[in-house]
Amino acid sequence: MPEPDAAADTRAFAVDTAAFAVAFAAALRRAGLPVTPDRSAWLVEALRLIPPRTRGELYWASRAVFVTAHEQLPRFDAVFDTVFGGAVDLSDSRGDPNAPSSDTIRRRAAIDWHPLAPSSSQTSDGPTPPASPGDGDGADDDPARTDAVLLAASREERLHETSFAALAADELARMRRLAEALVLATPLRPGRRERRTPHERDRLDLRRTVRAARRTGGDAVRLLRTTPRPTPRRLVILCDVSASMEPYTRAYLSFMQAAVITSRAEAFVFATRLTRLTRHLTVRDPDLALERATGGAEDWAGGTRLADGIRSFIDEYGRRGAARGAVVVVISDGWAQDDPADIARQLARLARLAHRIVWVNPRKAAPGYRPLTGGMAAALPYCDAFVSGHSFAALHELVRVIAADEPYRKRRTE
Repeated sequence: MPEPDAAADTRAFAVDTAAFAVAFAAALRRAGLPVTPDRSAWLVEALRLIPPRTRGELYWASRAVFVTAHEQLPRFDAVFDTVFGGAVDLSDSRGDPNAPSSDTIRRRAAIDWHPLAPSSSQTSDGPTPPASPGDGDGADDDPARTDAVLLAASREERLHETSFAALAADELARMRRLAEALVLATPLRPGRRERRTPHERDRLDLRRTVRAARRTGGDAVRLLRTTPRPTPRRLVILCDVSASMEPYTRAYLSFMQAAVITSRAEAFVFATRLTRLTRHLTVRDPDLALERATGGAEDWAGGTRLADGIRSFIDEYGRRGAARGAVVVVISDGWAQDDPADIARQLARLARLAHRIVWVNPRKAAPGYRPLTGGMAAALPYCDAFVSGHSFAALHELVRVIAADEPYRKRRTE
């Protein structure tokens, strides 16, 4: 079958490239690939800059945009073979809740392979990846070298999905630089300052109304009203730095530093005692901030006194206003030496002060995890959100949870 000419193919992609990219990305997500919406825009830009003339060129352009790890290649190839082999029509699945699942896509890819441009290199064992554009017959291609070249530009992106505990020293340093770009925002609440409003349902501002009446001979021609100016809620982060959390604490300190700098958060760490690190993390240099933070906590990598840490925070800072109406983030795996009943009592006290409690447990990402440990099981009923936060991608989910103002989870108050 002859290859389509470049002009015809360019016109085909110029019809609705955005819809194609979004639909293809949706098919990849259904197959289990972590495809974000911004990658659809990257594919649109790639197809605009270099319009593909063959299916091979489209394969390599899509693969360079959507694949960020070597283990994602089999799923990507299965979806690509299915979509462009005729097994699935992307336009039919757009907006359809009954679209084929990832298992269906892989099953169809295995039995319904219909190449658009068959060649002598195609065997009965299954489809082979399209040749790289410009490589001729591909006889001298080295698949391992090609994969390494394509994935070399994705080293920073692979950090998004890698657990903090599995990061090497250089990868952890790069991750800390990525954490500097995180911007945290908390829900808004009515502030003490007020602003003018035209709505009659708002409070009457007598002082401004009388002042304005002076210009009309003492008659209040117009009633002026005000409403509280919204202000962000306070953000408080309590991080467990005990021995069981040591693989994750350095990464979480980078997250805490970004929260202190961008959101004026209050940062605390605890193991056997509570330590306030807000001032230590105000410096912009992440290495200096980490050095100051580790030096400020004398009980680093010690035992875990979860109930004592929360009690100290409430007694020393929470009652004075640090926790009142705030979003409190507790980072801990729940492995504590305290009595679970004592942990529940302290969480109940904290829940009465805070606006929301978000619990971050990196162990939650483990397959088959269930919060059965004494500390975690006791604390969970008083938490409004429970996330893993084990990787940089999970931190993005944590940022979204912190900014959300979702209804309270029903708490036990007895």
